[in-house]
Amino acid sequence: METEKTLLEWEKEIGQQVRDLRLRQNLGQIEVAKRAGIALNAVKNLETGKGSTLTSLIQIVRALGKANWLNALAPEISVSPMRLLKAKLPRRRASKGNSDFV
Repeated sequence: METEKTLLEWEKEIGQQVRDLRLRQNLGQIEVAKRAGIALNAVKNLETGKGSTLTSLIQIVRALGKANWLNALAPEISVSPMRLLKAKLPRRRASKGNSDFV
């Protein structure tokens, strides 16, 4: 059975993925920081798993051209749960006495 990752494990994994993406694009941390409009330390902290703000993560991911990653975090809801509840038809009960079963 797989155990849930800790916060520290998530921070390190996401940071490593961002670092790998940056290196595949042959970009330095300074360039990514400039493109994202954030401090160099924010990039370093994210990549090393030392924590980052959600704003910094979004800006870095966008600067690396991977805004689609964010869609996985907040997928669009195609059907509103509230609309389903409101549109739900009333339940029908089986009628008494008119059974074909003996």
